[in-house]
Amino acid sequence: MKKLIGIILLCSLMVSGLQPASAADNDKASINEKFGLPIVVYGETLSSQQKKEVQKQLGMDEGTEVEEFTATGEDLVKYIDGENRNARMFSSAMITRKEKGEGLKVNIVTPENITEVTNSMYSNALLTAGVENAVVDVASPIKVSGHSALVGIYKAYDVSGEKLDTVRMEVANEELSVATELAKESGIDKEEVSKLLTEIKKEIAEQDPATKEEVEKIVEDKLQSLNIELSPEDRQLLIDLFEKMRSLDINFDNVQQQLDDLTKDIQTTIKEIVNDEGFGQKVSDFFTGLLEAIGNFFKSIKNLFG
Repeated sequence: MKKLIGIILLCSLMVSGLQPASAADNDKASINEKFGLPIVVYGETLSSQQKKEVQKQLGMDEGTEVEEFTATGEDLVKYIDGENRNARMFSSAMITRKEKGEGLKVNIVTPENITEVTNSMYSNALLTAGVENAVVDVASPIKVSGHSALVGIYKAYDVSGEKLDTVRMEVANEELSVATELAKESGIDKEEVSKLLTEIKKEIAEQDPATKEEVEKIVEDKLQSLNIELSPEDRQLLIDLFEKMRSLDINFDNVQQQLDDLTKDIQTTIKEIVNDEGFGQKVSDFFTGLLEAIGNFFKSIKNLFG
């Protein structure tokens, strides 16, 4: 009898260890009455089945209260000048607005399907566009670059009545394009690219450059201090991008704390990627323990009936 009870307890432990986290564990379960329901904007190209998959990826159980919209090709050309209204749009986003001071947090919930853009790249671009104090979850049912998620986020703010500056949105989209291009063409790690962009913004906020030459010096100094080598063409991409930001007089002082928090997040991510030398051992130990538990489980069954 004792053996039987032991087996039941073992089964219970093994099953409980496989249970997914409850949707109540995240803050989607609580509605901020000041800002209203979270807003979900789906990519226009999603099929009905893919839309259901995205809802699951975003943690939307049946009965989850959200406002739902669709980002279309018309939205793309509305929010980002020069884009193609016939573009295929799969990446989707859920935006939950927060109180002032809570900062901006971006979560790519399907990192295996967003192939070019990272959490920190989205955060950097959204701060440029004027998005602050929100939790943004991004998902896609298939592999995509991830660029069109910006359009959905812009639309979410539009429909909520908070208009973002059109020119800043365009510059933010250009920033995202420059970031992904540098990561692809220059062979620089994506997080290193994000760190470079964040550090340049922080320096611009501190120095308040008055000329393009001062912007160029900030860019060159940051490249040198971070030990990043770029081609003359890629350096010029950065200089032109931040010169546009300077000419728009984007006040990064207002988001200094969010930039500082973003820097910490990036550094933590880089450290985890580069320095977690014990990761392979941790994986090995986990599966070794799991196999031992299974082995002991079947030994208990054999002893019970043997």
